[in-house]
Amino acid sequence: MGRAKKTRKFAVMKKLVSSKTLKKYKEEVLNPKKKDLEKEKLPRNVPSVSSALFFKYNTALGPPYRVIVDTNFINFSIQNKLDLEKGMMDCLYAKCTPCITDCVMAELEKLGQKYRVALRIAKDPRFERLPCTHKGTYADDCIVDRVTQFPIGDFPLFMDLWFFSLENK
Repeated sequence: MGRAKKTRKFAVMKKLVSSKTLKKYKEEVLNPKKKDLEKEKLPRNVPSVSSALFFKYNTALGPPYRVIVDTNFINFSIQNKLDLEKGMMDCLYAKCTPCITDCVMAELEKLGQKYRVALRIAKDPRFERLPCTHKGTYADDCIVDRVTQFPIGDFPLFMDLWFFSLENK
C-alpha cells in the first residue's frame, strides 16, 4: 500500500519577520519611556459634550417648547388632516410654539399654487417667525445651522423633520 497524499493548504503563508520589525521591537524593549513621550506630545482633540445629554437625550429641555417646522412637515400635517399646534401639544404634553424660518417661508412661496394651503398655515400668527441672516433660501441647511449654532441647554428647541437625511447632519 502506498502513502496517502496530504492535501495542501491554500492561501496560507508563513509570517516573515522583517529587519524593521526586529529593530522596532528592540527599541521598544530597550527604551520603554520613549514610547510614552511620543504619546504625550500628540494633541488630544476630545469634543466637549454637555452634561445635559444622557446618551442621546437632552435633559435640559423643558416646556414651553419651541419647535422648528420645515416645509415637508407642514405638508404631512395637511395630508393627514392634523392641526400642527394641537398635534405637538398632544405629542409633547406641554405648550408648544411652532417656529418657521424665513427660508421655509420662501420655499413655500416658490412652490406656488399647489402649496397655497401650507403657506396659509405657515403665515398663522400663532407661529413664531425666525429671521435668517444668511444668503440663499435652502431651508434644510438653514435649519441645521440654526440648531447647531446654540449650545445644548441655552436655546430650548426641537426639530420636526420629515427627511431622515437631515437627522445625520
